[in-house]
Amino acid sequence: MIAILKEGTTIQQRDSLCDWFRSMGLEVHLSEGQYKTIIGLIGDTSKVDINLVESLNMIESVKRITEPYKNANRKFHTDDSVVDISGIKIGGGNFQIIAGPCSVESREQILSVAESVKASGASLLRGGAFKPRTSPYDFQGLKGDGLDLLLEAREKTGLPIVTEIMNVRDIDLFEDIDVIQVGARNMQNFDLLKELGRTKKPILLKRGLANTLKELLMSAEYVMSGGNENIILCERGIRTYETFTRNTLDLSAVPALHELTHLPVVVDPSHATGLSRLVEPMAMAAAAAGA
Repeated sequence: MIAILKEGTTIQQRDSLCDWFRSMGLEVHLSEGQYKTIIGLIGDTSKVDINLVESLNMIESVKRITEPYKNANRKFHTDDSVVDISGIKIGGGNFQIIAGPCSVESREQILSVAESVKASGASLLRGGAFKPRTSPYDFQGLKGDGLDLLLEAREKTGLPIVTEIMNVRDIDLFEDIDVIQVGARNMQNFDLLKELGRTKKPILLKRGLANTLKELLMSAEYVMSGGNENIILCERGIRTYETFTRNTLDLSAVPALHELTHLPVVVDPSHATGLSRLVEPMAMAAAAAGA
């Protein structure tokens, strides 16, 4: 449920109303936009008398929210959220490029690539230290040593680091990482999502290989329900019958997500297509779609 306040409502009136809602055992989410202030209520709202709330002088309107995701819902937070990463802003119309190798393989490799990424004008450096592979015999990443190399690359270039976490037990290793990525295979690793909700670090949450937008938003809700609202959603392609590309890049997800949620949306054209020659045109298409 959301209650939209009238313009001119005082802070004292707003706070008194929020306290009243809390006295009913409800969680209160306050969203103060440029033009509207919205009070979002999470919990058993059946005990709230809508007619009584609507009769209050400060109330413009009251609406029940039927979607199961609340904190991530655009209706709860009408303005675009902006995630700030060491001064680099993602969301709210800001355009950034994240670039780097799929996996960190050596010191020479990551430092060289990091310099190239910076020279190209990208804003953030990504690289995998922990790599989820389909085959247990494939390279699984340098793990902690890979994180150290990424931090060295950040020190040399000034580029914030984006890298993937795979297991909740490794969360302490990511203390100095700027953005923690949750990969497609872990999008519904709910224990991991809950733990990330207790941090305040920006989370890059990738859509699963065959997950719906609603399921992606519910995963974001797991993180947000723990108190961490610094979430960036990522469309990275979904599995379809097409075999020409690695996955099928669902660009319709970008405007659809902008309609459903206030969270920033980015696109990964590299993992989506698996073909280097398609990265540039799909990146341009993603930007045109609103990423």
